[in-house]
Amino acid sequence: MEFLVEKIGMSRTIAKPSIPVTLLKVKSAKVCEILGNGKALVAYHQGKSINKAIAGQQKKYNLEKEYNRFITLIVGNTEAGNLDFSSLEGAKRVKTSFNTKGRGFSGVVKRWNFQGGPGAHGSRFHRAPGSIGNREWPGRVQPGKKMAGHYGNEKVTVQNEILSFDKENNVLVLKGSVPGFNGALGKIKVVK
Repeated sequence: MEFLVEKIGMSRTIAKPSIPVTLLKVKSAKVCEILGNGKALVAYHQGKSINKAIAGQQKKYNLEKEYNRFITLIVGNTEAGNLDFSSLEGAKRVKTSFNTKGRGFSGVVKRWNFQGGPGAHGSRFHRAPGSIGNREWPGRVQPGKKMAGHYGNEKVTVQNEILSFDKENNVLVLKGSVPGFNGALGKIKVVK
């Protein structure tokens, strides 16, 4: 089963030894339509913007105004209605998928951990990438060369152990860290 989650942040347990944990809020959602193969069209709340296409979907599935985003998930429901959270209560592990923090256009030192040169005056080689090519043959830069460029904001999936699940508040406590910034939306998939 898959669920849509929002990252709250990180904390620690008050035990010996102390364990770093990540808190995730499982988003409440409504199953609009069962598509087959365990997949379903699910509506959830995100932001305030509504256009005519979203309004048409809300009218088609008799949704309240707050459900203004749609996604396809693998669910345990057999019919339309509220999303079933029962599979989270007995789960031990989950696969967590988030986009990493975006760091924009970054140089080789930050992006690939290049060492760089001496920082003092006169070296004229501080944080530059250095030589990037070969001689006359092949006369081009090889594919996959580590260079400056866009860094972060890519989908990363990790496995985490579930420490607890608060059914009333829909808060999931995972052991360790997950990628992404606080407030980021992602998916979790229950691992059998």
